[in-house]
Amino acid sequence: MNTMVHGVIREPASPVALNVSAAAEPAASVIAAKPEKKVKQKLSLRPFFLSVLPPLMGIGLLILIWEIIAVKTSSFPSPWVTLQEAIKLFSDPFYQKGPNDQGIGWNIYASLKRVAVGFGLAAAVGIPLGFLIGRFKFLSGMFNPIISLLKPVSPLAWLPIGLLVFKSAHPAAIWSIFICSIWPMVINTAIGVQRVPQDYMNVARVLNLSEWKIITRILFPSVLPYMLTGVRLAIGTAWLVIVAAEMLTGGVGIGFWVWDEWNNLNVPHIIIAIVVIGLVGLILEQILVSIARAFTYEDVGT
Repeated sequence: MNTMVHGVIREPASPVALNVSAAAEPAASVIAAKPEKKVKQKLSLRPFFLSVLPPLMGIGLLILIWEIIAVKTSSFPSPWVTLQEAIKLFSDPFYQKGPNDQGIGWNIYASLKRVAVGFGLAAAVGIPLGFLIGRFKFLSGMFNPIISLLKPVSPLAWLPIGLLVFKSAHPAAIWSIFICSIWPMVINTAIGVQRVPQDYMNVARVLNLSEWKIITRILFPSVLPYMLTGVRLAIGTAWLVIVAAEMLTGGVGIGFWVWDEWNNLNVPHIIIAIVVIGLVGLILEQILVSIARAFTYEDVGT
């Protein structure tokens, strides 16, 4: 039925036209929505590429520089030659042909054992000492000059003292690890104790808490991030020291293995050892970083 609006006769829209227009609207919305999905997919992939591409490009740049050096220097092995040697080396990493001829796996294991002993002793002494230095001003004034004097001493300077006292290379290497890895734990733990808010200590005095409860309920949760930072720094120092100490003391260990391969002029094995030392140090540090992230203030307080 025709209708007149302002003197103009308009015919009613046919049902077919209405259906077509109604069906066209969802189709148009679907077409318009497709580019948005593509944009969202691109945006979601961007963080992945940003996290993966830079490390790959860095490794590629390192390999390229390595290849250029190998081309310019005939005695320097190329990446491909080093990779082939690494495959042979790790095909049997735990062979034993004598006390001074063992696979790289046994050498890494021997170094890790020395690091574990020296680092464990340093943690057992350094962390409680850091609590005491940070808690009591008298002890802080007593030990601060000693720490300031001994902390800058090179790790290898302590090795002759260990050889003189212990008369053996193995305990001397552990002594070097102990004396060099103790300082980060002492200093960071003491700083953490000193930075505990004074309000917490005032509440402890009002409640008449014992010293044990002050340490376990107030100091330890607040100091834990500082303490773990010191532990992470100490493990890196310990791993650096053991490699240098084993080069001088000999025996079984990754440091001695590097020096022995240099005496044999086996440069590919030296490069493999450098990569292995870096990877082991990175793994140790990442383990401690993950532990530090797991223990937050709220987790410890509960």
